[in-house]
Amino acid sequence: MTRLVNKQDIIHIIILLVVVLGIGIYLIATTVLIAKDGTLYVECARQIADNPVGAMRNMHSWGYPFLIYLMHKIIGLFYITTSLQGWIISAQVISLISKVIASIALYFVGSYFVGPRLSFWGVLILSILSDSAEFGSDAISDWPHLMFLAVGFLLLLLGAQYRKSWMFGWAGVIAGLGYLVRSECCQLVLYGSAWLLFSLIRPQGKMKRAKAIGALILFLAGFAIIAIPYMWSKGYIFPRQGLWKLPAFLSFSNDNYSPIIDVNMCLAGLSIKGVIGNETLITNICETLVYYFAPFLLIGCYYYFRKQSKTLEQTFFAAAFIIVNVGMLLWQSLCRGFLSRRHTLVLVAFTVFYIPVGLHVIARWLSSRQATACLPSHGRTSKSDAAVEENIRRWFFILMVVGYCICAAKFVRRTPLRWEKQGYRDTAEWLNKNTAPTDIIAVPDKRIAFYAERKWVKYDEKKIPKKADYVVRFVRSEDEKMEFGKNAKEEYSTWVNSKKNKKLVICKVIR
Repeated sequence: MTRLVNKQDIIHIIILLVVVLGIGIYLIATTVLIAKDGTLYVECARQIADNPVGAMRNMHSWGYPFLIYLMHKIIGLFYITTSLQGWIISAQVISLISKVIASIALYFVGSYFVGPRLSFWGVLILSILSDSAEFGSDAISDWPHLMFLAVGFLLLLLGAQYRKSWMFGWAGVIAGLGYLVRSECCQLVLYGSAWLLFSLIRPQGKMKRAKAIGALILFLAGFAIIAIPYMWSKGYIFPRQGLWKLPAFLSFSNDNYSPIIDVNMCLAGLSIKGVIGNETLITNICETLVYYFAPFLLIGCYYYFRKQSKTLEQTFFAAAFIIVNVGMLLWQSLCRGFLSRRHTLVLVAFTVFYIPVGLHVIARWLSSRQATACLPSHGRTSKSDAAVEENIRRWFFILMVVGYCICAAKFVRRTPLRWEKQGYRDTAEWLNKNTAPTDIIAVPDKRIAFYAERKWVKYDEKKIPKKADYVVRFVRSEDEKMEFGKNAKEEYSTWVNSKKNKKLVICKVIR
């Protein structure tokens, strides 16, 4: 990466922007229902608007809600956004903007490792993957986290390549800001510190010792000035996970919550199932990559690390990122007992540019096999290098188009976002129009009460909560009886989706 931006980079970035924004705006405009976590983020953002200091002190992670709050303020300069939908749109727009910035940063990260052409194809694949597209238009923190992680990682690469101390300083600041969104972003501190310490031990051909010390100080100071006040206020190094509690004299926290992780749970979870079982590392990566791209990712990684010539910086940062993130994902699966595709998206996003490497390897193999099959029986024939390269490009294009078609088919099946839960919105609209603002709704899914803008309690379909004024429940067949144990009057019902195999029924509790 001798030059940061050239004409070809600009063309690639424009194409990526068109694809990312086109898909993202469509998904935002057609979203039926946001993710469950999205309701919490939006509620937190509204609390920040009412009481910033108090709200942020009570949240384990307020980085993304604060970004939602800022976006809501910006949109409010042009439109009236006091409604709930205004807050939801603000959350989705922040996710989309974050994806745009992250995609640009990932393009340059990929250019550093595999070159601009293959990096472009890799990030383009990432842009059209269903999981990536949906997370980038939902009210969740995945792409904001990826934005800070990608920008910070790019600054580390540039700092290591050009030996610029100020780049490491800004990487520390970005790592601190990302830490406020998700604590996993502090992995940047590990990469940067390890590289600079290595430069102190062996400075030949790299950053000189004096400059490495200055860069390390700037890097750690940039992270600490943002992250330490947050740790101090929460009482943990990793507040969301409840890990590494600070001593009482170092903590300002008044919370008395215990760590989420149990050592016995970790030991019990150590099994091969954590790697290859259902909803774990390998299956999640394969599902995100629609299975088709997964073999090419494996081939590309093998070819890159075993066959392709690399600089020491490229080897260190590529290997360190993969090893650390695989380790974190295994810990998540084994010690916390679950691993979703949202967790594995980071690893996919930072290795997606190895997929075109694998595609190119297979395209070259297919081209050679085709040439061998076409040889005459009496001897060999020769082709010009240009013809060989053209045939490889043809196979590469065919393989890529097949993958894009698979992604497009899956994308069409899964959009609009949560179309299969349209009945949730219909039920919420009825509740909003036909119940009092003080009524408490017992719901099986909190998003119904969230969209209805009513207080809610969890309903497990067994017993009506004492405080509930209305109950929302599923009815899976026309003959199913609604035995609540209390008097209740049916007020409204609607199908959950167009398949008409399940209903949502609203009943008013008669006291």
